[in-house]
Amino acid sequence: MNNIFSIHTVRFVALVILQVLILNHINFLGYINPYIYILFIALFPVKHNRIVLMLLSFLLGLIIDLFLDTGGAHAAASVFIAYARPLVLKSSFGTIYEHQTVKFNTIDFGSKLTYFTLLTVLHHFVLFFLEIFSVSKILLVFQKTLFSSIFTILLSVIVTIIFSRKPK
Repeated sequence: MNNIFSIHTVRFVALVILQVLILNHINFLGYINPYIYILFIALFPVKHNRIVLMLLSFLLGLIIDLFLDTGGAHAAASVFIAYARPLVLKSSFGTIYEHQTVKFNTIDFGSKLTYFTLLTVLHHFVLFFLEIFSVSKILLVFQKTLFSSIFTILLSVIVTIIFSRKPK
């Protein structure tokens, strides 16, 4: 239990530092800004308490909001994907999720990519809709969601491949 707690604490801190110090300064063509901190929410263990995940997601989003001065948009988007995560897990992994045996190191690449894609697109749509907050600019919301999602998914897959432990 203590080892699991320390792994998630290190992941939380490392993703916040990476996001704040490096990734927040990337804004390519005004549309592409990766938000890799959502990997914490995506990789949080399935068997843990859902309320704990939602509280940690709120804290994670709030910290990012403090550094970006975005007024709670990241916190809201993070809590939204933490809330929607069981539905995304079920649609991505099916019966493996229903039996609570999801282990991200042993899942095939296609299912993992589907899972990351769904979570990322949901997060980015909510985030950019709250940032822009105008139905008349819905095309801009879709553009930013699409381009940032592609870059975030690409970075997320690369990070998970680099830092994943091989199953024994």
